[in-house]
Amino acid sequence: MLGGRAGVARVVSLATVAALTAAACGGGGEAIDAFAPDGWPVVHGDSRNSSSTEHVGLSDVRFAWSRPLGATTSSPVSIAASGQMFVSTFGEAGCNLFSFEIESGRKRWCNRVGPSVGTETPLVDSVANVYVGDDGGFSSFNEHGQLRWRTPTNGVPRSAQFLGDGSVLAVTQFGQINVLDTQTGKSVVPIHDLIDPPDFLAEPGADFLPPATGLDACASGSAECAVAATPAVDLDSSNIYLVLWRSGAVAPQLISLHYDAEATPSITERWSSELLPAGVSSSPVLSEDGSTIYLADVDGRVSAFDASNGAQRWSFGAGFGASNTPSVAGDGSIVPSGGEGSVRSIRDDGTSASVSWSRDDLQQLGTPVSTADGRIVTVVGRGDDVVLVALDSASGETVSEQVLDGASGSTVGTSIGPDGQVVTSTYLGEIFTYTS
Repeated sequence: MLGGRAGVARVVSLATVAALTAAACGGGGEAIDAFAPDGWPVVHGDSRNSSSTEHVGLSDVRFAWSRPLGATTSSPVSIAASGQMFVSTFGEAGCNLFSFEIESGRKRWCNRVGPSVGTETPLVDSVANVYVGDDGGFSSFNEHGQLRWRTPTNGVPRSAQFLGDGSVLAVTQFGQINVLDTQTGKSVVPIHDLIDPPDFLAEPGADFLPPATGLDACASGSAECAVAATPAVDLDSSNIYLVLWRSGAVAPQLISLHYDAEATPSITERWSSELLPAGVSSSPVLSEDGSTIYLADVDGRVSAFDASNGAQRWSFGAGFGASNTPSVAGDGSIVPSGGEGSVRSIRDDGTSASVSWSRDDLQQLGTPVSTADGRIVTVVGRGDDVVLVALDSASGETVSEQVLDGASGSTVGTSIGPDGQVVTSTYLGEIFTYTS
């Protein structure tokens, strides 16, 4: 699933390998790669947040099954290489973290964790261990739903990522960065706070904020949520990219951090961009060659930044209604998402951008996925129907379409299974699965 530079197989450290092997079956000495080659292990599919896949033939899938979750959800389904699915919800009672079989939709297990789990997508490794944050903690469960470990955090960790050595990167909405060992949950590096926490020696009366403070502001990218979305990670260089509201700032910035796993492991800041023109709820997206970061803001602009120094290369399209994370294909084509705009593709021309095509008859209702055979798979509105479509990425012409029977409102993301299954879930809480 991790294509291009990020798709190079990376074997985790010996300690992590041993731990993952034990977690998988309890025996055998075979090294396990934390980065599954198939499935949809993280919110936007890979460490770059590209929402792209190496799978082909997704325009030929047909409806397989659907099932309600019993509560609303705001994050996509993550899928292990084995086909085991994971999704979180905002259910006020009962379970709010679920696992299903992709072939049948049968529930494998469900757990009740903190209520804020519904704001994020679980991260899954190659042996179907799942990693997820909630109110004041970050936890790992095995493929059977049994708790492996839980680590306290300041705030609610947003959707996590793996780093190049197999450690887990979990950043809270308060700007606390945790790098954790996958087996034990222990910190690999000292906790790094992008926003200074209260100094209890200087202010003995200061209180810790409730863990979910400001979480609602993440959806609008406003200042009360210091870090709103999933970081992008360059697995080759161990560079991290995220959007940060600094204390007292009038606007957020795109920043880059470096994770040093050698000698004395640490997190250091590489650079920060100029102040952005608007709030950002989008995750940064790293280009396949690692040279460019793409970002969408809440005013509907898509902007490109130099990954080496944070300099802005161009900004395009204010007002066309795309404020969620765009899909970026290997050839550099960019399909914005979110808002109530039409479906369109833009091209990075180096110092500027231009529209390649636009489908004004379709309303974007989901997060598009770019495929290796030149298709854009997404969910759109057409009249009163919610429709799964495959579009030709070069022309925007419809290749195939299927109405999501009974669906209403918007979807919260599209995920691709290990055998090319297409999975989408609605905000109202229903999973739709399509297979070849």
